[in-house]
Amino acid sequence: MPTTSYLHMILLLGSLGAALGVTFIRLRAANKPVNVMKIIMPPLGMSTGFLMFLAPMMRIPVSWALCAFLVGSVVFAYPLIRTSRFHSINGHIYLRRSKAFVWILLLLLVVRLSLHEYIESYVTTFQTAAIFFILAFGMLLPWRISMYIQFRKLQAHTEIPIPKNG
Repeated sequence: MPTTSYLHMILLLGSLGAALGVTFIRLRAANKPVNVMKIIMPPLGMSTGFLMFLAPMMRIPVSWALCAFLVGSVVFAYPLIRTSRFHSINGHIYLRRSKAFVWILLLLLVVRLSLHEYIESYVTTFQTAAIFFILAFGMLLPWRISMYIQFRKLQAHTEIPIPKNG
């Protein structure tokens, strides 16, 4: 069935493109100060993806969704939380670039794609997409909550420079 194989290839290329895009964006983000909106917008933006479950073909059992969310939260979020640290320079807060971050993202991508192939052999392509969307959200949400908490703690201890009139 050519339609399914094309859809599969599009999803695979989309996953690879998204992973490379996230890696590139994260590396560039380390050069600019962070603010609360930059931390909370990704999970808020991604949450609109839950509208996919309005389509009957995307629906999965609640137990599968909970399992995917837990795997994302516990297994996938942990290394990202451990490698995301902030530091303050001249009253601005920056995300500290970790040498391990890119390698962790690539490793997570390989694991995710391997799991994707395995799971897709048991359920439909649409259900697989739904499971991995929830897994990704489960990874993103705790990571960003952790970043937000870290940011607020550092922000409370960071002195904002007062501009000199001159």
